[in-house]
Amino acid sequence: MKKIAFWVIAVLITVSSAIYQRLSGPTYSIKEKTMINDSEIAYKLERSHENIKDYEIAIKVDNEEVAGHLIYKRHKTDDPWTKIPFVRREDSLIASLPKQPAAGKLEYKVILSSQGNEISLSGQNPVIIRFKGPVPALILIPHIFIMFLAILLSTRAGIAALDPKSNPRKFALWATGLLIVGGLILGPLVQKFAFGELWTGFPISFDLTDNKTLIAVIGWIAAVIAGRGGKPARRWVLGASILLLVVYLIPHSLLGSELDYFKTNPPSTLPK
Repeated sequence: MKKIAFWVIAVLITVSSAIYQRLSGPTYSIKEKTMINDSEIAYKLERSHENIKDYEIAIKVDNEEVAGHLIYKRHKTDDPWTKIPFVRREDSLIASLPKQPAAGKLEYKVILSSQGNEISLSGQNPVIIRFKGPVPALILIPHIFIMFLAILLSTRAGIAALDPKSNPRKFALWATGLLIVGGLILGPLVQKFAFGELWTGFPISFDLTDNKTLIAVIGWIAAVIAGRGGKPARRWVLGASILLLVVYLIPHSLLGSELDYFKTNPPSTLPK
């Protein structure tokens, strides 16, 4: 019964941390509602999009008096803002952002107007969207699944480390192995397809996702070494378990891959 309770706790912690990371990350879609002249408008603004096609923004607006336009420019450039009017298609307003190279980012604002009133859906600050290459499902799905299992087994190992009657060694070995496969093998493959680089963490660059994975792996390898010979190494295991949870709570893709437009073409010459 106690083992079942431990597993339930581990699952709840793992799922909660995964939900938190998903909702707090910089690529999470913005889903809100707003009012303009007594018309309630629900909208969804993406912050991540595959670069196989332009990103089409479609906002359902039944009130035909509501119009709008889209403005955008490339992120971290001195480009002038480009303005695109929304086109009505049945009950929706439609406009598109041009697709960008992998890791390219655009800043954009959606502005709606009616009877002289104007509102920006994102307020004063623009939405930043990052474009990425498509990742094959045969790589992406195992990566996500194995990383989830790694965090689950890591959490379970930490719980076992707190129980004097349990030996967390087997959980520690599984957590370490899964973390290496999911984070250091499949993770770089995902990044290669999405952004064109296998590794952008230390010592090459400062990608936070790569670096936090590296720190977590080092922590678990240290715990496994400390427990060689079958020793429980409870403090090491608990420390590695807590470390993985802490780094996992850092939003995914924060300080992630980002295209430097100045290293490709000058902003004034790159076509829009």
